[in-house]
Amino acid sequence: MKVVTFGEIMLRLATPGYLRFAQCTEFSATFGGGEANVAVSLAHFGIPVDFVTRLPENDIAQACLMDLRKYGVNTNNIVRGGDRLGIYFLETGAVSRGSKVIYDRAHSAVSEIKPGMINWDIVFEGANWFHWTGITPAISQGAADVCLEAIQKANEKGIIVSCDLNYRKNLWKYGKKAGEVMSALVAGTDIILGNEEDAQMVFDIQPEGVDIVGGHLHAAAYESVSKQIMTRFPRCKKVITTLRGSVNANHNSWAGVLWDGEKLIESSTYQITHIVDRVGGGDSFMGGLIYGLVTYPNDQQALNFAVAASCLKHTIYGDYNQVSVDEVEKLIAGDASGRVAR
Repeated sequence: MKVVTFGEIMLRLATPGYLRFAQCTEFSATFGGGEANVAVSLAHFGIPVDFVTRLPENDIAQACLMDLRKYGVNTNNIVRGGDRLGIYFLETGAVSRGSKVIYDRAHSAVSEIKPGMINWDIVFEGANWFHWTGITPAISQGAADVCLEAIQKANEKGIIVSCDLNYRKNLWKYGKKAGEVMSALVAGTDIILGNEEDAQMVFDIQPEGVDIVGGHLHAAAYESVSKQIMTRFPRCKKVITTLRGSVNANHNSWAGVLWDGEKLIESSTYQITHIVDRVGGGDSFMGGLIYGLVTYPNDQQALNFAVAASCLKHTIYGDYNQVSVDEVEKLIAGDASGRVAR
């Protein structure tokens, strides 16, 4: 089993603790990005994984490569070029104050990527799975074109393709709307992950009977959304929806549903009452889902693993989910005590 992910990785500069940007005199520097986060999750679960992107030739990019390698992610197919690594700034919210993200990724190396820069025949040697997110085609037309190039090559080779719709309104700035770009990409995708906002904002698919205020979500309301997605994109075999109820910035409920074309499978719901870091929560879900779908005999177990893995991610600082299969399976089995392991 080999998974390939493609997208942008950035330098993450976060305010310490719960400080606001205006209070901050220093930042905590780590790395992160949707597809890289999925790759790190899979590496922790023992799945061979390649992360593909474009990075400049400088010391910050080299530090990024070293960071990925230390977690066991293969970086041999990353291409070099361009002038800068993208940056995002994070201010972590608390209680009734939400978190804030400011992007500084214009003219990043991957935003200036063009078709033909990556040899997908080489990248996909021995690969069984390709994952992308809606963040990549939002960056630039070139990034969208390369993403489509990869999907089409994966389709030719019979490789499973998954995506996280990941709508980011602050990124779609190059003159195209998300729906007109994403349709061609999603048409070549087998497994689709999203949430209620993604389906609505990207494809104007409206969920019914959904309340995301006060921590209440009704899983059955997503069946109609899943059916509409499958009707529009016949290649799709599974639609998975993450269900986040936001009581406040520190307390979320967390669950998921999976539609396989015939029935809706629902996970248990976790109450995450003391969130350490929710950035990368959806990516950790996707990493757990891929692991679950290739490891377990049924979709229920795969979904349970994805939700539990992502639940644990909310307790870990940084973009990456740094948990083991054993830790996830303990939580699934009901061990949420947090007792010291000696």
